[in-house]
Amino acid sequence: MKILIIGKSGQLANELLVEKPQHYEVLTLGRNDVDISDLIALDKMVSDYQPAVIINSSAYTAVDKAESDIEAAYAINHIAVENLVAVAKKYSAKLVHVSTDFVFNGENTTPYKIDDITSPTSVYGASKRAGELTITDKYPENSSIIRTSWLYSTFGNNFVKTMLKLMEEKEELGIVDDQIGSPTSAKGLAKFIWALIAQPKADLIYHWCDSGSTNWYDFALAIQEEGLKQGLLSKRIPIKGIPSSSYPTPAKRPKYSVLDCISSQKILASTDWQEQLSNFMDEYNK
Repeated sequence: MKILIIGKSGQLANELLVEKPQHYEVLTLGRNDVDISDLIALDKMVSDYQPAVIINSSAYTAVDKAESDIEAAYAINHIAVENLVAVAKKYSAKLVHVSTDFVFNGENTTPYKIDDITSPTSVYGASKRAGELTITDKYPENSSIIRTSWLYSTFGNNFVKTMLKLMEEKEELGIVDDQIGSPTSAKGLAKFIWALIAQPKADLIYHWCDSGSTNWYDFALAIQEEGLKQGLLSKRIPIKGIPSSSYPTPAKRPKYSVLDCISSQKILASTDWQEQLSNFMDEYNK
């Protein structure tokens, strides 16, 4: 089976390649290979390769920059998704699209279910929701949307790697403690995507994240503990919790964005976020 992965340079695309089952033939494309906002170029690429599945792991993820770079955010998160839907439908390919917890407003106090009302509070979240709606409106019969949160891996830039760097460079850190969500290993998400593709029938929307929830402050404390334990940090520094109001950002973040992953658990059981963090540190240390 031929699989086309869009978003070649991202952390998820790299983990998808690492976790790829041997019997799949995979082609990964990045922005230097094809402009997915160019329908003609994308159509030619898909026509030539004829994939059975297209995985869209590309996204405009600069959450704060998107507030002033609206056109670019929508070009990647919405217009390009319209193009992917068009070519997937034309060549009868299954479309697997990765979305975000930012499509919700963060006012819940219990995990968001797949059919809960979306109400994004940022340009990033709104542009990702626009991409979702394109899929649900135009190609629901052969697509799956996977919402995830707080993604990290040994590839690319992410919160865990940034924390490890800052903990070595700084004498102390202040980390927001009033935003609650679920850290997610991109490796675990990649495994879920491959398991989903192997299903004879799939739902339109799934939520996937590591088990459990935390806030950014407690996540940072866990990163420091694991970093010290595995020799990735040379010293312990004071870390204090601060309210979001003390760290204003252009984009409003959800206060609570834990996702209800009950349907995805029927396909693959997730792992506790603490265990996944430990696994990451072990791999990162090699």
